[in-house]
This record gives sequence, C-alpha cells and structure tokens, in this order.
Amino acid sequence: MISFPKSLIRKLHRFCIFRKKLLWVRNYCNNKDTVDITSIPVERIRNFSIIAHVDHGKSTLADRLLEFTGAVKKGSGKNQILDKLQVERERGITVKAQSVSLLYKCKDEMYLLNLIDTPGHVDFSNEVSRSLSACQGVILLVDANDGVQAQTVANFYLAFEKDLVIIPVLNKIDLKNANPQRVCNQLKNLFDIDQEEVLKISAKIGLGVDNVLQAIINKIPAPNVNRNSTFRALLYDSWFDQYRGALALVYVASGYIEVGNKITLFHSKNVYDVKSLSILRPEEYSVSRLAAGQVGVIGCNMRSSKEAVIGDTIHKLGENIEPLEGFQATRPMVFAGVYPIDQSQQQNLRTAIEKLALNDSAVTVSNDFSPALGQGWRLGFLGLLHLEVFTQRLEQEYGADSIITAPSVPYKILLKSTKQTLKSGRELYITNPIHFPEPFEVEEYYEPMVIGTIITPDEYLGPIMSLCIEKRGIQKSATNIDNNRLILQYDLPLSEIVMDFHDILKTITSGYATFDYEDNGYCKSNLVKLNILLNGKEVEELCNIVHVTKASTIGKKMCSRLKEIIPRQLIQINIQAIVNGKVVGRETLKAFRKDVTAKLYGGDVTRRMKLLAQQAEGKRKMKMVANISLPRDTFIEVLKKQ
Repeated sequence: MISFPKSLIRKLHRFCIFRKKLLWVRNYCNNKDTVDITSIPVERIRNFSIIAHVDHGKSTLADRLLEFTGAVKKGSGKNQILDKLQVERERGITVKAQSVSLLYKCKDEMYLLNLIDTPGHVDFSNEVSRSLSACQGVILLVDANDGVQAQTVANFYLAFEKDLVIIPVLNKIDLKNANPQRVCNQLKNLFDIDQEEVLKISAKIGLGVDNVLQAIINKIPAPNVNRNSTFRALLYDSWFDQYRGALALVYVASGYIEVGNKITLFHSKNVYDVKSLSILRPEEYSVSRLAAGQVGVIGCNMRSSKEAVIGDTIHKLGENIEPLEGFQATRPMVFAGVYPIDQSQQQNLRTAIEKLALNDSAVTVSNDFSPALGQGWRLGFLGLLHLEVFTQRLEQEYGADSIITAPSVPYKILLKSTKQTLKSGRELYITNPIHFPEPFEVEEYYEPMVIGTIITPDEYLGPIMSLCIEKRGIQKSATNIDNNRLILQYDLPLSEIVMDFHDILKTITSGYATFDYEDNGYCKSNLVKLNILLNGKEVEELCNIVHVTKASTIGKKMCSRLKEIIPRQLIQINIQAIVNGKVVGRETLKAFRKDVTAKLYGGDVTRRMKLLAQQAEGKRKMKMVANISLPRDTFIEVLKKQ
C-alpha cells in the first residue's frame, strides 16, 4: 500500500475545493442573464398557464420548458422543479400554483414567458381560477393514453369563460397504448377543436416541446396593458417568509413600481414601503422595477397574515384608481374541527394555522370549543384532499401535530318568523351539528348540492347509476364521447359525496372512471339531528346532521362503532341513537363482572346470595349517581372515524 504525506493530502484537498468553487463561478457567469428582464417590451411578453387532469404531465412539461429556455440545465436530473412542497413530491400531485419567468429567444428577439403550473385535482380548482386571472392563454394538456377526463372538461370551461386562447396539446404520445386519433376525436366532439390545431408531444423525452414554445409566442397575445398609466397590480397569491414577512405575488396590470415606492391596498388601506422586488426564475431574481404585463414578487414587510387579502388591488399611495376585477371568491365545501393534541401546544398550532392560511387563501378559520377536546378551530376546506394536504403541511412544515374531527358540510336553515329572527335574520348557516336548532324553530332546511361529472367506460354504467341513486343523485344528462366512453352528469348532495364517494367509484370501475364536481347552490331537504346518548345523557361531540332517509342506517352504524371503541366500565352502558325523540339504534356495552363469590369455599347458599345481592345494589347506586367518564382518546377515535 502506497502512503502519501499528510501535507500533500491537505494540498490536494484544498485544490479540489478551489476547483469546485471555480467551476461554480464559471457556471454562474455562463448562466447569468445577459438581458435586462425589465426592459423587455410588452409586445414580447406572454402570460400563460398549463391546465390538465391529475397525472397528465403538467409538472413534467413545465420541467421541459424550463430546460428548453435555459432556466434549468439540461440533464440535471431534477424533476418536479415547480413542485416545491414535500407533500407534492410525496403524493406526485400539484397542490399549489407556482410561477416562473422564462427567457426564450425566437427570431433574434428575446421573449419573456410567465408560466404558472396549476393543480389538476378538483379540490384545488381555486388555484386554477387564480392562475387564469393573470393569463392571456392556456395550454390544455391531455394524456394521449387516458384521453379527456372530468377535470379536463372543468378546466377547459374555466379558460373558455375567461375568453383565453387555448392551445390543445396531446402528451405521452410515445407510450405503447397511446391513441392520439381517439383523443383528437374526443376533443372535437366535446370542445369543437380541430385535429390540425392539436400539438402532439412527449414531455418526458422532450419530443415536440419546441413546437409548444412556438405556439405560445405565435398564438397567445401579449397583455393589453399601459405602462404609462397609474400603477395597479392584482394580488393573486402570497406566502410567509420567516425573515421578510408576507410576500405578495402580483400581476402588474398598468404602470410600474420601483423599490422605495409607497404602496397601499385598495380594500385594507394599509400603507407599506416597497423593500424588494423580484421575479421567479424559478428562484427569486432581484429587480429594481416591475412594469405592466409582468408577474413578480413584492416584499414590503407585511407582518400579519390578515394584511394580504387575495384578490385585492395594490396601487401607489395618493393615487385614485378603480380596483381591478379580481376572481370569484371560493366557498368552503367541507368543515372540520382542528384541535391541539395537548392544550399546552395551542399557541404553536395557532401560529402554524395562521401562516399556512396565508399561503392557502381558500381555507377559512374560526374559533371553536369542545368540552372533550378543549379550545380549537373550525376550518373550512374545498374538499377532503384539501383537508388532508393542509394537515400534512401543518405537520411537515411547522411540526404542529393536531387532531382532526370528522368532516361535515355547511347547511342553510330558514327559521320561523319571530321578533328575534326579524332582528337577527331568518337565514342561519350551520357548520357544526352542535348549533343545530330545535325542529319547532325551523321553517325549512336546505342542504348544499353539486353537479357531478363522471367520465367512464360504458361497461360500468350500471354500477355507477346504482351508486348515484344510493347517494340520492338525480341524473341530468348522459352523452357519448366516443364508441366506448360516455360522460354523465348528476345532481348530488354534497354530504353524500364528501366522504367515500370517490373511493367507491374508483373501486366499482377498476379505477377507470374520473369524477369532478362544481357547486350548485342549496336545495330544500328534510334534515334531522342525530343525537347519541350514553345511559340517557346526550353527548354533543358525537351528534350529526343527516337526511331523514339515512338516519336509521347511520344511527345503527354509530352505535355499533361506539360499542367497539368505548372502553368497558364497572357499569353497563346503554348506547342510543335518537332522532326527534325516537330511538333509531341501540347497543349495550356490558359491565365488567367481578366474581365476589370467589372467596367462598363452602357453607350455606344464603351467604352466596347475600354477596350477589350486595353487588347488584352497589351497581344500581353507581348507575344512579355516576357520570360515564370517557377517555379523551375515545373521543378522538370516534370523531376521526365518524
């Protein structure tokens, strides 16, 4: 074995470090922009978004666009560059819209392309709506193997209603089972898109991506803005930075802004000094000025999460302006209680929820209290996946462990006319079953409805129709997309689909059916409050709001589940499900039995009878005076599985 002197090894080590730094500096200088981004005229700016169904290749196409424009080095091995959240990489989905500014040279002219990668799941449709508010065109991405799916239809009409230029693109044409002709026929039947307009690409290997860039430049118009007008910017996203506070992602609709300007928000009237301006490439690239048509980040020391109101208009202090037309505010579809595992962690959980709610404006937060779980919050979400992702981000990004109760939907109740209701209003919105009024106070009940869109192969039509009927759905239409696929539309109660509808649909169709839904207002219904009683005492935390036709079934399931979860005690526990004073379900949890006669080894039988009588009398007295004490873990298990 050859041994080298330690001094030589140290010199070689220092040389390697120096060489590594030299290579980094050389790469940085080679990749550094030689074009002043702020000097690019409006005519050479394109703002666009990518819309598609889940897993149709949005993030992969975004990766290739970053490579083709030089924002990321080719062959770097990085995937899902715009999916920065840990939950996005683990689940393989996009849950948060991300922006990136790209420089692309075409015909000896440098273009600025502002790309926004949007989510594809129905629960995050608000992110798509917000992204489209800053765009003039979209890429409609469709999988050449799976074809048009439910969210593809929903996203197309979102863009169509905003009068955006739509570039249809078929992805994954290199797959063995790809059938571009079939998918082109679907696009023609559903959206009246001619086959000649459809671009065929493979984002994974980069085939045809250059044609997409050419189409973006040639088909999508430049933003119709005036840089010489007063400054107005639409605040369409924000996030929290530990050192700089709340950062605002804006689309500049007119005028320009520079570092040092004083700005204010139209609705909140708060005044700030602009501390920093930047463009995402995809990392922050500092600039001294943002002009109309551009998308950028404003840092102005916003310290509170309540100051950055999504959809607000930012303008310079002292200028009178008309506010920009924002995007439609989202309405929570699912509500759930969030409580700290221990009340000593309440402040940490509060801070985490406030910071994460700033990054996710679709979440609504209100204080809540439970005698069993303590002080907590009632949060509103757009769906179950939205709820799961939010709680996962709480744990991963802020280390905040929490208890999530079973989700519920908001109900509308019309109260009877009284002096009190005339003052406070007859309409009442209920998100927590505890606040459900007594039947004699109510004139009408209303439950939220949705229009469900299902795209499925025709061999699964029978099971799907049976499922929708079971969930109280009413069929609106059925249309053939091609020879073996059809699209169904149903009016469905939101409460019936929020828990397990999607899972059952995937099971009965072997995963081939896709489901999407949109809000359809409220519909008159016959609702009742399902109360759970333990030995005649009502437990408010376990009550629920159900349709009268489902009360008996749900009541029996609740009683059976409680019998399995509640720990046995020294007394017998009668579990009852009651609706309007009528018992619809009952289970009995037997008491522990202590053998008080074990110490007897003989003698007269009256001694045995006397001990058993004393035991029976003791249990009777205990049942009369003792309250049933349920451990906190029992409530957690029941509320999670409700």
